[in-house]
Amino acid sequence: MRRFKVFAASLMVLALSAGCGGSESAPQPEVQPAAEKPRVALIMKSLANEFFLTMEEGARAHHAENSDSYELIAEGIKDELDVNRQIQLVEQMMAQQVDAIVIAPADSKALIQVCQRAQEGGIAVINIDNKFDEAILAERGIRIPFVGPDNRKGARLAGDYLAGRLEPGAPVAIIGGVPSAYNGVQRRLGFEDAMNAAGMSIVASQSGDWEMARANRVASAMLNEQPGLKALLCANDSMALGAAAAVRAAGKTGGILVIGFDNISAARELLANGELLATVDQHADQLAVFGIEFALRILQSGEAPSDHETPVDLVTAESLS
Repeated sequence: MRRFKVFAASLMVLALSAGCGGSESAPQPEVQPAAEKPRVALIMKSLANEFFLTMEEGARAHHAENSDSYELIAEGIKDELDVNRQIQLVEQMMAQQVDAIVIAPADSKALIQVCQRAQEGGIAVINIDNKFDEAILAERGIRIPFVGPDNRKGARLAGDYLAGRLEPGAPVAIIGGVPSAYNGVQRRLGFEDAMNAAGMSIVASQSGDWEMARANRVASAMLNEQPGLKALLCANDSMALGAAAAVRAAGKTGGILVIGFDNISAARELLANGELLATVDQHADQLAVFGIEFALRILQSGEAPSDHETPVDLVTAESLS
């Protein structure tokens, strides 16, 4: 693995004799060039999503404060479903011989093979945000550490808060993320945990593919099909924005509660005006930083990688005030 490489170079200057009986000069001290900084590649999902823009900003701010410790290469994809582009980015980083790749994979399964190749090429790989599929990792006999939140726990926080404002048996619907994304599955399960524990009736559950426009169409259809609906539980804030717009268009703001996940700035605006009941903060500005710092620690110490859970917090209008 390319690490902190120090190339020793010694310089010996031989003096020419100034006359008969001239003597050799004394050896000069070795010149030790500065240690080469490790290069860390951050590969994110859609930069059209404010969450990942915030992630990138946090990573660049961290690098600005620690530019003497590492070099940062930050890349993202155009939309949440562009798995092939993410694979290409990993391959590009392999070709550039970076020391570490910190990746928020668009798909929990499809990116494993290329990340395994990166590992086998001596690159430290750190998984953030969306966890790789554990069964496939075990099947391949590899270990890629996950640095990120417990998404099921975070969704349960928001679901429990919502349940406290509904009557038992109230009909609710879930708008989930990409079905092949581990974090989307975990958030759906967290919502289900909360709704089942409170005795709510989950009358619909459908993917919104993490996208606002898609979630808006899904929510509009749900409102038409379930006129008695009391809440929409959305697996990220972009989808919550689309769902809230559908509720607004139906003239049901306040009558149908909406929750999200990610705590982006647009969601905080909806919290303030009552169009969103709650969201979950997984600290986007620090999530990549956690992964980068973990990667640097592994490069420095050579320690065996292990998972590291990062915090999640419920955000409501009250907590913002």
